[in-house]
Amino acid sequence: MAGSKSVVLAALVANGAIAVLKFFGFLLTGSAAMLSETYHSLSDTGNQVFLLIGIRYSDRARDRQHPFGYGKSQFFYSFLVSVFLFGIAGWESLKHGYSQLTGGGHGGGPHPGEAVEFLWISFTPPAWLDPVWVNYTVLLGAFVFETWALYKARAEMKRQMNANDWGGYREAFRKTSDTTTLTALTEDTIALLGIVIALVGLFLEQQTGNPFFDRVSALLIGIMLMSFAVALAWENKRLLLGESLPKDEEAKLREIVSTHPGVTDILDFRTVYFGPGQILITGDVAFEPDLDAADIDARITDIQEALRGAQEGIDRVYLETETL
Repeated sequence: MAGSKSVVLAALVANGAIAVLKFFGFLLTGSAAMLSETYHSLSDTGNQVFLLIGIRYSDRARDRQHPFGYGKSQFFYSFLVSVFLFGIAGWESLKHGYSQLTGGGHGGGPHPGEAVEFLWISFTPPAWLDPVWVNYTVLLGAFVFETWALYKARAEMKRQMNANDWGGYREAFRKTSDTTTLTALTEDTIALLGIVIALVGLFLEQQTGNPFFDRVSALLIGIMLMSFAVALAWENKRLLLGESLPKDEEAKLREIVSTHPGVTDILDFRTVYFGPGQILITGDVAFEPDLDAADIDARITDIQEALRGAQEGIDRVYLETETL
């Protein structure tokens, strides 16, 4: 939990600073790609606030209404992040890029003495200011901040990959229950991709004098944001609905029970995530008929300890004895 919180705080600081930089860059240049990147960073900053709320809420002690605690609140707030904030930022970027492409007009920035309009804000950049170098400076500064945030998120994900013996990021994306770190890692990755797309669009516009490239880059950033929003929403949905452990991991746990001395059969075995890194296991187990109640109770305790030692995050194990 501490690792996830530090990742989110790092991303919050980075994205907040970047959003301010990009917005001033837009006011000074009027670049469509820069405005799309501003939406992107604002959504990322809001994302971190939602994720911190989820972390704080999940720390509440269990009570009568929530006997297994509030761990799933992180799944809920991560889902909100993916659907609303990512989706809104993606849609606004896509809409802005499309309107710029279809609306025509001059290049990515205003002419000297011409005002940039945004909502109720009207700003006239000074005539001596070179819009291209403003954008380059802002985006390169943003690249540095995002790289630092990505480093923090990647370090936490690597720790989880090593702890669970996952083969790569693709497997971790499918199997992790730490949606907070997953969301932060995804945000930081696509933020860097968005910066690269914006830089390429600005460079091509500078070289060709054609604003088409700047506007297309805004469109591509919007499409990318919306695509990742769908992917993240899907991953959070599976955990909100009470998904079990991956089949291979559940099979290993089941084998621990079936091969324990005195166990003759497993009549029922179920696993479910009830929070990030929090796993519940229930099962109905048949023992040899000549074992007395004290022996069975001792063996159940041994099995529970073996299961907890087999995988990080197994918090509660409930096993009942059954007669064949």
